[in-house]
Formats: sequence, C-alpha cells, structure tokens
Amino acid sequence: MSIRSPSQRRAVPSAPAGRPRYPLAPIRRLTLETVVHRSGLHPDLLRRFVTLGLLNATRDARGELWFPLDTLATIARIQRLRAGLCLNYAAIGLVLDLLDRIDALEAALRSSTPARPPTAARSTPPWT
Repeated sequence: MSIRSPSQRRAVPSAPAGRPRYPLAPIRRLTLETVVHRSGLHPDLLRRFVTLGLLNATRDARGELWFPLDTLATIARIQRLRAGLCLNYAAIGLVLDLLDRIDALEAALRSSTPARPPTAARSTPPWT
C-alpha cells in the first residue's frame, strides 16, 4: 500500500449546500450493464429478449434500458429452457406464458379449495 501525498489523492466532490450526498431510497432496478455483467450475455441478446417480450424493461428519458430485480431469475429460466428443451426464443416466450398461467391457476385452486380433514376424522376406515 503506497502512501499518497495530499496532492495525489483524488478529491471527493462535495454535495451542494442543502442537498443530500446519497439517495434517500435505494434504486430498485438494474441497468443494462449490470445485467450484462451478472448474466454473461451480450447486450444485443438482452435487447433482443426485450423486443421479443421475454424480458420486461423500461426506458428512461435518455433511452437507456432499466430492468426489474427479478430479471436475472427470468434469464436463468430462459437459458434452462433453451438448453434443456432446445426451443427457439419465440417458443420460450410461449412456454414462459404457460408456466406463469399454470402458477396462477394453482394459486387460485389452493386458495379456493378447503383443506382436507385429517385422516382420523374420516368416517370410513383406510384401505390398509
């Protein structure tokens, strides 16, 4: 570790008077560069996923893409479907939609059906 003289140290910009130096709330989205770095995919492929509707993203005023926090899990799902079932990206979109629909139907079924009574409370004896 080298010791730097005061003239060699980087000056840290100070915040203007009355303005906080740090944001008050954490950023709850990911930049394109962050997703590229964490997923290992090319930026053009991620843009293609957005165009195909496989990933949700929003654009800011400068036109940069911002992704929700669950994007990396969605990318992992896409990669598993692509590798395991050898599907093209259009078919993966359909499979993802169907899997989401199945999850919603199963959740609705679980919330609408009453719980089964315990086995001791049944009136008929078990078969075994």
